[in-house]
Amino acid sequence: MDSLNNGWFSELQADLWPGQSFSLKVKEVIHKEKSRFQDIQIVETETYGRCLILDGIIQCTARDEFSYQEMISFLPLCAHPNPKKVLIVGGGDGGVAREVVKHPLVEEVHQVEIDDRVVELSKQYLPAMACGFANEKLKLTIGDGFDYMKKHKNEFDVIITDSSDPIGPAVSLFQESYYELMKHALKEDGIVCSQGGSFWLDLDYIKKTMSGCKEHFAKVAYAVTSVPSYPCGHIGFVMGSLNKNQDFATPKLGKSEIDAIDLRYYSSEVHSAAFALPRWVQKHFYE
Repeated sequence: MDSLNNGWFSELQADLWPGQSFSLKVKEVIHKEKSRFQDIQIVETETYGRCLILDGIIQCTARDEFSYQEMISFLPLCAHPNPKKVLIVGGGDGGVAREVVKHPLVEEVHQVEIDDRVVELSKQYLPAMACGFANEKLKLTIGDGFDYMKKHKNEFDVIITDSSDPIGPAVSLFQESYYELMKHALKEDGIVCSQGGSFWLDLDYIKKTMSGCKEHFAKVAYAVTSVPSYPCGHIGFVMGSLNKNQDFATPKLGKSEIDAIDLRYYSSEVHSAAFALPRWVQKHFYE
């Protein structure tokens, strides 16, 4: 569970990123337990601050979490013309909720997280992220995202899936059937954005995920952001829109509005640049 050796945590995952490991020097193990769904560990590191680890995989660190949280939130929110009602699936640390409620047009945020222990431990040990749970716009449901969406049809403008990697309890969130479920939970012209992995690690798996998205969404794209504590130092997002004319790369929120909500990573320029992919990746996904 703890993957600690001589004061270092090493992220060992032979199925997802064989032959490589990211390591952090640990000052203190703050908490560890096994919930009904997964191993949970919170550690204080020397250079990345406090870190949440699920099933031996880093989910977020204090040093760089804002890059991921802002981009998975504002890429879809700023691509949609009027994102009033938003659903977050996963995101038990509260970081995505913290960002989504900042958008000036968002009126309601509903969140479904399967593991109540991640939420409670984040409130206790990761308050800078878990503060999102305290916002009056947010309604949190502890439960299964699949079951929740089956009961909520044509309700949401944007659905954001902040999942862990495609093993364990999150594996179903990368499958074609999940995109079908999201499509029915969206309003007309709705947008989805899901954690999509790194093209340096498994290009074909991402393409398969995008193909599943294309079965149900008229426009599909892949965007990236830089997160040093994630494998290969970055992460991607699979985005889908029910609007066949969707322009993902041009944000619909102006610079002054973005500055007013005091974002640290996201900007109009970063939004557009996130969709600019290396040529070999672009060819693999789109040609």
